[in-house]
Amino acid sequence: MDRKIENKGWNWRRWVPMILIGALLAYFGINIYQDSGTSRLNVQQERLLLDTVERGIFQEFIPVTGVVLPIRTVLIGAVEGGRVEGKLVEDGVILKAGQKILELSNPDLQLNYLNQEANIVAQINQTRSNTLLMEQQSLNLKETALTVDFQIDLLSKRVARNKSLYKDGVIPEVEFQETEDELEHFLRRRDLLRQTIKRDSASAVLQQDQMENSLDLMKRNLEIAKKSLENLIVRAPIDGQLSGLTAELGELIIESSQIAQIDDLSNFKIRVQIDEFYIARIFTGQNGSFQFAGKTYELTIQKIFPQVLNGAFAADMLFTGQTPEGIKRGQTLSVKLALSVQEEALLLARGGFYQTTGGNWVYVVDGDAGTAHKRNIKINRQSLNHYEITGGLEPGDVVITSSYDNFGDNDELVLKQ
Repeated sequence: MDRKIENKGWNWRRWVPMILIGALLAYFGINIYQDSGTSRLNVQQERLLLDTVERGIFQEFIPVTGVVLPIRTVLIGAVEGGRVEGKLVEDGVILKAGQKILELSNPDLQLNYLNQEANIVAQINQTRSNTLLMEQQSLNLKETALTVDFQIDLLSKRVARNKSLYKDGVIPEVEFQETEDELEHFLRRRDLLRQTIKRDSASAVLQQDQMENSLDLMKRNLEIAKKSLENLIVRAPIDGQLSGLTAELGELIIESSQIAQIDDLSNFKIRVQIDEFYIARIFTGQNGSFQFAGKTYELTIQKIFPQVLNGAFAADMLFTGQTPEGIKRGQTLSVKLALSVQEEALLLARGGFYQTTGGNWVYVVDGDAGTAHKRNIKINRQSLNHYEITGGLEPGDVVITSSYDNFGDNDELVLKQ
């Protein structure tokens, strides 16, 4: 006889292993799903440098090295050549304008001056002699003219008397005509003398002008020769410090050669060296600043030297306000040269991440989750302390700014305390 088999069903002993296996499978499935397409790296948060993105004043500038120079330098050259007979000051002393530096000797210049002086004396004597001769000649002509006038007066009276006597038949006609002819002769002679006196006067004036012009020319030549002698004494052209003086007693100085220079120390300028990359962005009037003895001093570009040497060009900057006390010629300074005006922008601190990412992306910290994720950003300009952010970040975002060299290509950083 058949016996009915009872279905006993699932009991708890069979359910427990199945539940445990299902839980394990679910756990591993969830982990695999979450890890798909995402790479993670655990990092110690205390080793990271963080910066909060915020709005602020941005100004693009570059650091340049400057050297303190005198505000003005005047070269001293030998206007005339000669031998050094006296060295009156030493290199490095402070001089006043006009103070003697060197005394030179030049026998040729001295002889030339003496010859010019002798020629002037001879010309003056010759001029005086010619003047006396012209005056004597003028006096003689005037005296002759007076004599002729006197003869004309006498003959005029005689002709008048003889005319009456001739009419009365007292004298013959021949005597009367001879008297008239003689009067006519003196009248013509008077006209000639007057013309001669007039021409002689004009000639005397012309000769006098020529002699005076010649004498004036000789005097100017003598003055030039005198200045040449005076130039044998080398003097300081301005107030300042003497430098570069190497001449010694007995040394022959060649004409037009440089002897030394004078530096005006009443003020200073800063000559900066700028990388040629920025040559198109540098112009006169551009501002800069530097720190000295705990204070900030402002500068402005006054002159640009366009010649590029060893990858850099130079520019002179002047102080726009007070000149710092204690600054010395030849001192080296670090100058912040502004390339733009101050304007509001979204700022992120500079950091080592830029060398890895090129400024294309950063890790942005999620404070609540304790992680940091990659985010693409856009950097426009940069200064010494900040980058100007134009895309990808918002004010308040916290960014890891330290180096990313050890992070590899992971998409997510897990921040460990």
